[in-house]
Amino acid sequence: MPVYTVHAPVGNGADLAATDKFTFVRDGFHFWAAFASVVWLAWHRLWLALTGWILLTLVIDVGLAKLGVGRGVILLVDLVLALLIGFEAASLQRWTLSRRKWRQLDIVVADDEEAAERRFFDRWAARHRGIVNDQWSVDRGAPPPTRSVPGQPFSKPPPPLPQGGIIGLFPEPGGSR
Repeated sequence: MPVYTVHAPVGNGADLAATDKFTFVRDGFHFWAAFASVVWLAWHRLWLALTGWILLTLVIDVGLAKLGVGRGVILLVDLVLALLIGFEAASLQRWTLSRRKWRQLDIVVADDEEAAERRFFDRWAARHRGIVNDQWSVDRGAPPPTRSVPGQPFSKPPPPLPQGGIIGLFPEPGGSR
């Protein structure tokens, strides 16, 4: 099962208003980071890592070419570098988040990112219950209110029907279409 680390920005704090900014980083091998490293690093906005990876690749390729090493060996070294970026992609994401002053909140084990989010927020909400007063939450545990309760805005009687008594496509009850 994959392991996810959960990160939150420090400036906003880890409260209910900042939950949409939480980031889940999957640990393990990232195929697309190995296969298309430049695109993957740019897509995830890992600019410093992208610059370092391009410089490292160029220096190693030029250095091996100056030493007279064959193209096959240079290709093999480039493949090893691609595998390395695939294995270390999650570490580069976490490193970039820590440089941007994000903090790691938790570690979650789940089948996919959606299950990791569900598992994390279940635990996180249980820990923060009663601490934070969330004005936007709605208690969905009670049955819906009915029209028979006086004092509620929708307990007024419905407006009268038009003269024909029927609204819609069929002007007469039971009539043909």
